[in-house]
Amino acid sequence: MRFSVRHETVYSYEAPVALAPHRLRLTPRGEAGRLLLRGLVIEPEPAALREIEDAHGNVLTLVEFGDPASALRIDSQFEIETQAPLAADASLPPLPWHGEGAALAPYLGATDPGAAVRDFARLLMAASRGEAPAFLDALTRALYERTDRRIRDTGYAQSPEETLLRAVGACRDLVVLFIACCRLMGIPARFVSGYQARAESVDGKRHLHAWPEAFLPGLGWRGYDPTHGTRVSDGHVALCAAPEQAETMPVEGGYYGAPMGTSLRYRLEIVAED
Repeated sequence: MRFSVRHETVYSYEAPVALAPHRLRLTPRGEAGRLLLRGLVIEPEPAALREIEDAHGNVLTLVEFGDPASALRIDSQFEIETQAPLAADASLPPLPWHGEGAALAPYLGATDPGAAVRDFARLLMAASRGEAPAFLDALTRALYERTDRRIRDTGYAQSPEETLLRAVGACRDLVVLFIACCRLMGIPARFVSGYQARAESVDGKRHLHAWPEAFLPGLGWRGYDPTHGTRVSDGHVALCAAPEQAETMPVEGGYYGAPMGTSLRYRLEIVAED
């Protein structure tokens, strides 16, 4: 699938401010597909800009600014060709798993999500007869079918237990719940931020999307989309993947000075063709 994406973000301030250094996570990950075109316009013009790769394989654009400004505009554009993951067979041990090596330790976590989430995950594991692929598909379907999916433009994800018990949440809430269920079964899982080809947003607009990936021995990282009830295929473009949501924010930064009124607006255009 060929994606054309334009993502514009504008922060406005009541008075000129000294902009702090910013981190941008707006470049597709290497495995997302074949990058055909990339453009990034930042206003005011940065005093310094460089790109690095973080510990999780994400491209970070590090930006520093000079003179004070009353607005910050970031206009990211790219075109990319994606492909569906290759089918692969692997003999997997029954769930729950116990230890997947030090390299995957950050994706297993240690926080107890609560009794309700533990019981939910165990019931799905039993119904899946301990088979990891069946468990992941059942988890994707269950979250899709039982959750009233809503858009929430700002804020971090709810706790896994809150999303499960209230059965209401945005895509990032479903991701955090999915990850918690995986980790209870010993399956390494991570949070992915990016774009989806054909969103089902209730407001008819395009938004940044989130989905989880689970690591299966012999198969690698495999994506699932509980917001849409499907496995991730060529209809998704990953920008960033990390153990937790906080490390996947597309724009991270602030300003120096006294607190003042600020506003945020964004515009996202996605064209996807088979």
